[in-house]
Amino acid sequence: MTEPNARLTAREAVFLGLVVLFWAGFVILLGKDTSWDFRNYHWYAPYALLNHRIGIDVAVAHQASYYNPYLDVPFYLLAAHTHAWIALGVLGAVQGATVIPLYLMGRSLLTLPLKPVDRGIAAGALALLGQVGALTLTEFGTTYYDNVMAGFVLSGLCILVVGRRTLREGPPLKAAALSAAAGLITGMAMGLKLPEMPYCVGFAAALLAVGGTPRQISIRLVAGGIAGVIGFAIFSAPWMLYMWHLTGNPVFPYFNEYWKSPLALPAPYRDLRFVPTHFWQQILFPFLFTFDWHVANDLGFQDVRAALVYLLLPIAAIVWLLRRESRDPLLDKPGTAILFAFAAVSYAVWLHFFAIYRYAIIYEMLAPLLLVGAVGLLPFTRRARYLALGGLCALCLLTARSDFLERAPVEDPYIETALPPIADPAHTMVLMTGDAPMGFIATTLPPQIPVLRIDGWMVQPRDGSLITRQMKQRVARHLKAGRPLYLIADATDMSRAHDALADYGLAIRWPECQQFDTNLAGVYQWCPLARRT
Repeated sequence: MTEPNARLTAREAVFLGLVVLFWAGFVILLGKDTSWDFRNYHWYAPYALLNHRIGIDVAVAHQASYYNPYLDVPFYLLAAHTHAWIALGVLGAVQGATVIPLYLMGRSLLTLPLKPVDRGIAAGALALLGQVGALTLTEFGTTYYDNVMAGFVLSGLCILVVGRRTLREGPPLKAAALSAAAGLITGMAMGLKLPEMPYCVGFAAALLAVGGTPRQISIRLVAGGIAGVIGFAIFSAPWMLYMWHLTGNPVFPYFNEYWKSPLALPAPYRDLRFVPTHFWQQILFPFLFTFDWHVANDLGFQDVRAALVYLLLPIAAIVWLLRRESRDPLLDKPGTAILFAFAAVSYAVWLHFFAIYRYAIIYEMLAPLLLVGAVGLLPFTRRARYLALGGLCALCLLTARSDFLERAPVEDPYIETALPPIADPAHTMVLMTGDAPMGFIATTLPPQIPVLRIDGWMVQPRDGSLITRQMKQRVARHLKAGRPLYLIADATDMSRAHDALADYGLAIRWPECQQFDTNLAGVYQWCPLARRT
């Protein structure tokens, strides 16, 4: 069975290629990512993996020191071994490639009485509108990778949408193959980044929404589920097994109240700042973060599209269930059911576990299609629905605000620090204190030097954890051997450094401290340490 609109024409391929190239150039013009997360772990984590630092350094990037680093490796290798503009261009192209599944879904779903060329133009407009959400724009060129993972998830969803007829009516083997391909891609997203978990649950709901007989549904769920587990295992199992062997917790330090790794405290270590706990907060959450981004994110933005989708989808679903929907919907109804099921279930899981807006950036991308699907079901004239959609799209564009992060010039080498010369790196140890992101600095030190963050988000000198006791023992042995010991700390956070070092029996030799900077951001202190008297 051949799916409609399954192939790209040469004109469509050129259009999509130009969009991807545009985003590559856009990212190069923006410059290097200087975000907190990049300076903390997106550069350090792949460096630590490839240079076998896991058993040498301790908590350099706080909890993120123990994240799965595989997602960061490609960009690190490009940036470390080619020119900065090449690495940024490739990153922008990968992030911009979300236009492809968005376009294919739009073209497959639109039921407007248009010529194929005009339908392609409409699908292209919806895809581009999906790429200019407030936080989507902010994340271009950054290594948060939410928009990279969106490419995986949207591709899996696209397979279900474009292949919906085969999945529902086609030969079982072909339906299983399509479900497995979509499940594998979606599972890979979660394997590379655990916060993609809600979309795996939404994927299962989308498989159900395809419809068909119980046998057909079972085949799809089994094939998609098995392939999803395989996709997850490919990118996550090796690291989880390594963490299990190293710490006793495969997701160390998270959920340690259950895994009880002896290295950390029996605590969740999760970021629960944004998860709403009260009923009305949960019900109104999209409206709350639309008016105040602090409710759900650390990055500033303003975009009404998520709230509009949250408002209109239930209305359209109720109209549909009551069989009062329009007789000429703007999107194919079976395909709309897939989108609605995926979005609703994914959102519910996301709200319960994370409620961090940037993890839900995929909703910004899907919002135009979801709005067309919802408005298209309302029992109004086609003209009225067109006008409503035009107004909603204009509202999204006119009210959106992206707070672009500061960027650094596109220069080589990608990371550079002005650290003072180190006389005896083979016998030197460096301590870090405070919450500032300094993992990227550790990558510029001589490889012989171990780096221990004795104070930060994850560990503090008096927390009573085994990892802290082990660090105190290492520092004591280092001091006893009379070897050089230094501090790296944010220049504005030296009072906290003084207090943390005092708990280790150390004092800063203040007259010998030197300030240094980097080619990204920040001013830092490099200070020799001595035994406290």
